[in-house]
Amino acid sequence: MQAAADAQAWHELVDPAALAAWMDTQGLRGREGGDITHATLLAGGTQNVLLKFERSARSFVLRRPSRHLRANSNETMGREARVLAALAGSAVPHPVFIAACADTAVIGAAFYLMEPVDGFNAAHAGLPALHASDPLLRRRMGFSMVDAIAALAAVDVAAVGLSDFGRAEGFLERQVPRWRKQLEGYAACEGWPGPQSLPEVRQVGDWLDAHRPAAFTPGLLHGDFHIANVMFRHDGPELAAVVDWELATVGDPLLDLGWLLATWPRPDGSHHTLNRIRPWNGFPLGLELVERYAQRSQRDLSAIRWYAVLACYKLAIILEGSHARACAGQAPRDTGERLHGAARGLLRRAVDWIEHP
Repeated sequence: MQAAADAQAWHELVDPAALAAWMDTQGLRGREGGDITHATLLAGGTQNVLLKFERSARSFVLRRPSRHLRANSNETMGREARVLAALAGSAVPHPVFIAACADTAVIGAAFYLMEPVDGFNAAHAGLPALHASDPLLRRRMGFSMVDAIAALAAVDVAAVGLSDFGRAEGFLERQVPRWRKQLEGYAACEGWPGPQSLPEVRQVGDWLDAHRPAAFTPGLLHGDFHIANVMFRHDGPELAAVVDWELATVGDPLLDLGWLLATWPRPDGSHHTLNRIRPWNGFPLGLELVERYAQRSQRDLSAIRWYAVLACYKLAIILEGSHARACAGQAPRDTGERLHGAARGLLRRAVDWIEHP
């Protein structure tokens, strides 16, 4: 039954013959040539889809937007492909880029190919026996995540051709106005109670504006760095790859560390969202993550609390968008309520950091 579902998904999202013909133009025919086989849907959501397949005894993963394209879906694919290609040979664990196609006529959307990642997602699949049995190994898992973003922040964007990948000037100044406007825009969703449904959001936004760091050193950042967006190696605590690069940009890399702190569970493993990783004991505390980053980077971390509060603010507003759409009947009501609760939890965490530095 799963094979039939995967085959249907493939033919709805990808024309195998058209894909094979395009691969031939990219020198990806292989010695055997032939058809695309063993097609499997790895993940499919409202934004992006992952499909694994084989051709000429080589495995590929295709990433493309969902069936219902958004205004910037194709551009996002191009940006992801560009950053993965630029990271080749770096110390940042990432999926190995193979080729990209901007021509939407091939399969109906822009897409790119990468090599499969040999690893597991702890947030989705839980911990395998090796990792579940060793708290010291779990501690190293947390530190390996910090090492990855420290390495990413150290990438020379000019040397890898990404100088124009984002607008670093005014990056911090744009954050609160940008996300405040996003929140206000949800008023278009009929039935949404408005910003008052997030009573802490004004306090947090005002504090961020009043305490914004005066300067920063620009660099490359992932933009959505948390434990559900990394894959760990099966044989140890190291990362196999950081995934989901759709929000990568050039700006202030310390926001990646702030995002990790904002989404990091409490010492008992609890959080504002469901944390499926058990056991949690052994994973580092938030303060230890910051200390690890300081060991791996020369960046000034004196204002790291500000970045963590900003991450809470941004993510809360993003999640509230699902609640607003649910109020208007455009998303499942239970999902909207759950994510609204998560947004409230993030803002409460931000207020706690503000009031108890």
